Amino acid sequence: MTLLGYDRYCDEITTQTDLLRELLKGADLSAGVPTCPGWTLAGLVRHIGGNLRTGETAVRTGQTIDDPGTQVSDVAGPDGDDPAELDAWLAAGAARYAETLRKAGPDTEARIWTFHGSASFWVRRALHDLVIHRADAAIAVGADYAVVPDLAADAVDELLELFSGQQAGGSPQLAELRGPVRSIHLHATDAGAEPAAEWLIELGPDGFTWRHGHEKATVALRGPLTDVLLVFYRRLPAGSGRVEVLGESALLDLWLDHASLG
Repeated sequence: MTLLGYDRYCDEITTQTDLLRELLKGADLSAGVPTCPGWTLAGLVRHIGGNLRTGETAVRTGQTIDDPGTQVSDVAGPDGDDPAELDAWLAAGAARYAETLRKAGPDTEARIWTFHGSASFWVRRALHDLVIHRADAAIAVGADYAVVPDLAADAVDELLELFSGQQAGGSPQLAELRGPVRSIHLHATDAGAEPAAEWLIELGPDGFTWRHGHEKATVALRGPLTDVLLVFYRRLPAGSGRVEVLGESALLDLWLDHASLG
């Protein structure tokens, strides 16, 4: 269920990139990123910038991109980790990505590695990758982090849609969630939060389904929408105290252990 329009997705690519760039001003880019073990902040920037350039090339050329290192110009970024050069490289990549996808339109098809989708799919995926990696950067530098409600709600929707796709593709990890009928309720408690910011995930012997709704569940995760998003993306521990877990917490732990993008 897409909450936002295509033009908004394109606009948010540069908005979220600029928010990330602001976070990194003056930061030590050699510092580690706790939520991405083994990564530095410089590596995080290169990951984002490289992904944006890969996506832009796939949409613009119509070619399958299965080896970005040889097919995508400047995919690795500048030599060394000079903050000004990395910042300029990231900004240029985001601007070009947004411009190319806006011109291409939402129905243009592109393939990256084995994944095929429309420009609408790819820009939404790139956007929420940025949203979550901005959280990684904020955690690394000890800064505050927030996401506007409709964008945070759409990020949860998109993640559930991706998991549904993985399940349909026979993911052995998600298959381990099969079992007796149980349910997980995600509930944003913010006053004035996005109306669609409640979700019910129903698990059973055939796998899981999800929908928006407010119902009693086996376990409920309640808290501000941004924090619910961060827990669901495994960036914030469910026991952090910023959210509330009601009911069988072991079921939420099971979901978080098995529902992952990689």
